[in-house]
Amino acid sequence: MKCSIEGCPGEYEGRKIVHTVRFQGKVVVIDHVPAKVCSVCGDTLLNLKTTQRIEGMLQKTTKPEAEVPLYEYAK
Repeated sequence: MKCSIEGCPGEYEGRKIVHTVRFQGKVVVIDHVPAKVCSVCGDTLLNLKTTQRIEGMLQKTTKPEAEVPLYEYAK
C-alpha cells in the first residue's frame, strides 16, 4: 500500500514496533506491536483490531512485564 503522506514515494510494510502511549499520567511502552510502517518516511499505521487490543491492555490492572527508567528532556 502506498504511503498516505503527501509526496512520499514509500510503501507500507508490516513490522513489529515499540508503541509508547501516555495513560492516566503514566508512560506505557508496549513492545512487538504489529503495524504498517512506511519504508521511506516511517509513517506508522495501526489497524482497528490492534488499537482495540492496546486499549484493552491499558484497562487491565495487571503487572507489566518489566519497568524501564524514564528520562525527562531538559525543560
